[in-house]
Order: sequence, then C-alpha cells, then structure tokens
Amino acid sequence: MKWQANPKTLEPRSFEIKHDPVVGFYLYVFERGKCIRDPLQDTFEIAVESALEDYDVPEDAWSKVEGLI
Repeated sequence: MKWQANPKTLEPRSFEIKHDPVVGFYLYVFERGKCIRDPLQDTFEIAVESALEDYDVPEDAWSKVEGLI
C-alpha cells in the first residue's frame, strides 16, 4: 500500500509512505523528484507523525494510492 502527500506549501518537496509487510512503513522524502531520505517507521501513524514533526506535512495531506506498492 502507498500514500502520497504533495502540499503546495512545501514544494519542491513531496512525500510518500510505503508499507513493507516485513519491516514496516518507509517515509520517502523527495526533493525535485529525487529521494533525499527514507526513514523506516513501525506504523503508518508514526510515519505520518514523523512527517508532521520533521517536515511540517499536515496529517490531512495524505491520500491513499490504490493498487500501488
């Protein structure tokens, strides 16, 4: 499963959270299309909280992308 956040206020950065069932949730941070960080978190909620605390990504900015891993 994959979630994306592309808040206009944080451009040129964009964000993705991808679930790996073996290890947890990766929070990918992209700047101008290039991944600059990919910290691993235990849960989706912790990944969203980390994005908020570290990058000011609002919790309501996330949207689920169906069918993509």
